[in-house]
Amino acid sequence: MQNNFSDANTQISQFLSESNFLLLQSAMTFHQVTSGTHLFWDGEPSEHLYYVKSGQIHITKSTEEGKELILFIRQDGDLFGEIGSVGKPVHTFNAKVVQDSMIGFIPHEDLEQLIGQNGGFAVEFMRWMGLMHQATQAKFRDLLLYGKSGALASTLIRLAKTYGVPGDEGIDICIKLTNTDLANIIGTTREGVNRQLHEYMDNGILTLKDGRIVIRDLQRLKTIVNCANCPDEICRL
Repeated sequence: MQNNFSDANTQISQFLSESNFLLLQSAMTFHQVTSGTHLFWDGEPSEHLYYVKSGQIHITKSTEEGKELILFIRQDGDLFGEIGSVGKPVHTFNAKVVQDSMIGFIPHEDLEQLIGQNGGFAVEFMRWMGLMHQATQAKFRDLLLYGKSGALASTLIRLAKTYGVPGDEGIDICIKLTNTDLANIIGTTREGVNRQLHEYMDNGILTLKDGRIVIRDLQRLKTIVNCANCPDEICRL
């Protein structure tokens, strides 16, 4: 099955006009980054934004007990990083490369120059920042309000919106995640995720196909978390 992530409306190119996206690209320096390395660590100075031309990055946070939580998954077309409003910003999370990736590095100084010199670019970029902030708020709201079962349901909904491809059997999630990955996303155990997935399968909500999740009844998942049917730009992983 062909992945169609390039059409996802969560990509930065969908928020910028063609001319403004070209301006952003002009500020990028591209580097090939191998799987298993880190772009940056929690606590290091933040000097760039990062554009994923190809590959996959896990944005993670480590707990005091040493458990690694996956906050976000960034793929082709995504822009991420941190910009401080006061003083010198530092990273508040880790960025782990989980597939060989081609990454565009955008220095903060160059981005600030683009924003200062191009009003149209500034408006579109700030709109993107606002939507990403709403997406983060919505994700953590679901994780806090609806328990582990609701957190898994919410994550599956977001996977469907971000990486789902409709097929004959349902919505095929075209990204392979292990039960450990899912557990790290919602802050629970692999065994807990395994039990909940089997319950969903027994109830006809989802099935597995070639190691990928296929959601057969998205509406049942939405019912679990009283889904407000947020726009796709906000309902994303």
